[in-house]
Amino acid sequence: MKLNKLRLLGFKSFVEPTDFHIEHGLTGVVGPNGCGKSNLVEALRWVMGETSHKSLRAAGMDDVIFNGTNNRPARNNAEVMLFLDNADRSAPAQFNDQEMIEVARRIEREKGSTYRLNGREVRARDVQLLFADASTGARSPALVHQGRIGEIIQAKPEQRRRVLEEAAGIAGLHARRHEAELRLKAAETNLARLEDVIGQLAQQMDALKRQARQAVKYRQVSADVRKAEATLFHLRWLAANAEVEAAHAAKDQSAHRVAAATQTQAETATAQAVAAAALPPLRDEEAAASAALQRLVMAREQLDREEARVNERIVDLDRRLVQLAQDIAREQRLEADAQAALERLGTEEAGLTQDGAGIAQREADVATRVAGAEAALAEVEKVFGELTSALADLVARRNQLERAVAEHSTRLVRLEGQIGEVETELASLEKPENGTPDVAAAASAVETAQNAVAQAEAAALRTEAAFGRPASARCRARTAHRGRAPRASA
Repeated sequence: MKLNKLRLLGFKSFVEPTDFHIEHGLTGVVGPNGCGKSNLVEALRWVMGETSHKSLRAAGMDDVIFNGTNNRPARNNAEVMLFLDNADRSAPAQFNDQEMIEVARRIEREKGSTYRLNGREVRARDVQLLFADASTGARSPALVHQGRIGEIIQAKPEQRRRVLEEAAGIAGLHARRHEAELRLKAAETNLARLEDVIGQLAQQMDALKRQARQAVKYRQVSADVRKAEATLFHLRWLAANAEVEAAHAAKDQSAHRVAAATQTQAETATAQAVAAAALPPLRDEEAAASAALQRLVMAREQLDREEARVNERIVDLDRRLVQLAQDIAREQRLEADAQAALERLGTEEAGLTQDGAGIAQREADVATRVAGAEAALAEVEKVFGELTSALADLVARRNQLERAVAEHSTRLVRLEGQIGEVETELASLEKPENGTPDVAAAASAVETAQNAVAQAEAAALRTEAAFGRPASARCRARTAHRGRAPRASA
């Protein structure tokens, strides 16, 4: 076989369909660097079945497809076709019926490659064997590429042996031998697996034999069990017949008891009707008792509210007593200030008497000042008298308030006692043996409690009025003292 023509379409830099004719003799390609000379050799190796993208100077097998330029878009597939002359009929037997053999490889992006021989799709292994029989191939030493000469010179003995075998034309035999060895190894693996399966089947057969013996024994035991069950069921049938006869006798006795119970139930129904006729008056009495109890509960709640209001008034009165005590202390401090002012005036009067013997004009002035001081002193004494009377009045009012508080406390204790009595009466009314509650007595107790609360409120109002009069007197005394104190000091 001889190579006649190489056709490229979309492979690397050959975007347009390109035919490369290989003539008899020596055919060379001459061109500058980067014109695609190495791409022709790589296309030849690729169509012969090269599977390593690194050997094709590509990062991936899809990189052999034209990636496009600034002026041309990228392609999605690439195809290389190699035409072989088989005029000497040296091809394998299945392809030796034609004078021209066409080998093609097509690749699409992200879909992989497909091989065709004379338009029929084949495996990559078939294409590799075809070229191995022709002492060539994608990695054959017959294809010399860049750096290949140095590799052959520096090759190891095994690599040199492969070169000699390809030169002798037995590379295809070695490839088929390798494939046969792989098949034999796979057959040996299958045989080993078959022996394992046969061993497992033998073990299963032994287990099945044991199970068959157990099944025969089970059948015998099952027959014995069925006989024993039949005997047992016969005995149970006899016992059931005896129980049926006993049940008939018990049924007759039960019928007699049911007749007696029916008569007793009729008598009970009659008594129930009589009791139902006497029930309405009792229900009326119960309703009246419930209404009386509700009124007493409302009266107790009202007493509780009155008690809370009285307690609040007592707390308010206590707070006002504290305020009165504070006002008395303040009046006492004012009285002490007035005494200090009188002593200061006396000291000034003594100083003026000692200095009055000097000059007549000064004596006249001193006399005038003494007269004014005496008038101021008289006014201060008058104010002091008023304050003393107001203080006595306040003390009397305080005593009166304390008595009122005591009276209120006594009334509060009495009200609590009355509330306790009302609660006791309510508890006694709730008992069924006490009969109808005494509503008149409960109403009288409620009215008494309301009168006591009204009296407590009136006493509180009188206390407030009594507290208001000392407060107004104290205010008048404080105003008079503030108006006269500056004139006395002058």
